[in-house]
Parts: sequence; structure tokens; C-alpha cells
Amino acid sequence: MDREMFIRIEQYMKDLMKDGAHDCQHIYRVLYYALDISTGYKVDKEVLIAAALLHDIGREAQYKDPKCDHAIVGAEMAYKFLCSLGWREEEARHVKACISTHRYRNDSPPESIEAKILFDSDKLDVTGAIGIARTLAYGGIIAQPMYSVDAAGQVLRGEGNEEPSFFHEYHLKIKGIYDKFFTERAKIIAEGRRQATIDFYESMYTEVAATHEKGFKMLYSQLV
Repeated sequence: MDREMFIRIEQYMKDLMKDGAHDCQHIYRVLYYALDISTGYKVDKEVLIAAALLHDIGREAQYKDPKCDHAIVGAEMAYKFLCSLGWREEEARHVKACISTHRYRNDSPPESIEAKILFDSDKLDVTGAIGIARTLAYGGIIAQPMYSVDAAGQVLRGEGNEEPSFFHEYHLKIKGIYDKFFTERAKIIAEGRRQATIDFYESMYTEVAATHEKGFKMLYSQLV
């Protein structure tokens, strides 16, 4: 991909990325992961770079209407934009397919190696410390609590059918993401971050659970 084309696609992406959990730096990390992973495969680098840059451009549509799938919306936006830049139909459709299958909660798994690399690269940004930070940041954007408590004031671990929270998201998605990668390179990177994720969750749960348990007892001992 020549520099001028990269800059045009990059600027289009920058104009559309507006939240702290899915900002431009998330896009660059996904792109850099993708380039790293791709060294072990024969891939279409132009398709991969464009897909990485544009994979989250449908986010705003999903914020406005939660029923929208940002992957599907963004894939169509990317396709139309690349066609407007003079991309060949086949390549623009390839980028569209990569973006439409990059989402974790999606019934359509990625098929091409470029799509699998994009999927893995995006999921790597949910692992380790950066994954925890982004999950908490996104929770703040959508006004999601960090955890829930039961009727007795005890902190729930997030393992059951509870209201959405960071603890619930940990069990629903974050904990299991480490076993969902397609490429060996992504698996290696992710495995090196797994313990950091576990340690954060366990430490946070221990802290808040102890605070609530002791505080609840102290409070109700003062009430008559």
C-alpha cells in the first residue's frame, strides 16, 4: 500500500473514532498486532492494513442503536469508502468480509487468513492489562457498574445470570478469550498476558468483597 492511500484511509478512520475504549490508539495496536502475526503467513497486506484501520468505524452507529452490529455496519461503510478510492471490487469485498467477521459475539467466524488475523489482533487488545483497562473504560462509557451485590450486600463474582458489570463481562468474555485465537503467534502473545488478567480480577474481587462484607455487618450493627 502506498503512503498516500494509507493516509487517506487513516484520516477517514480518525474522523470516525470517538470513544476512549475504541480510539485511534486501539486501531493502531490492532494494526501493529496484525503486522506482527502476518509475518508467519502469506497474506494480502493491503487488505489486512485497510481492514485493521477500518474495523471499528461502525461503532458510532451501534452506540446510537444498540441493535446495530458495528461489524456489519462498518464492513459496508468500509466497502463503499474503498470503492470510492478506486479499489478493485474483489479487494474491497475482501476487506468487507474481514471486518464483518471480526467481532467476538458473531455467528459468522472469519474464513480467510486476513480475516483470522484481524480477529486475533482485535481480541489481543482484550487481553492482559490493556484489556482490563479498555473493558473498564467501555463500561464507563455505557454506564455499566464494576460489580453487583446481592440482597445481603455481598459482592457477586459475576458468574451467574446477573446484571451487566465488569465482573460479569470478565466471566462472559474476558476469561475465555484466551482459548479463541486462530493463529499461533496470537496464542503465544495472549498466553503471556493471561495471568495479569486473572490476578487483576481476583485482587479486585478480594478487595471489594472484604469491604462490603465487613461494612455491611458494621452498618447493621449500628441500626436499631
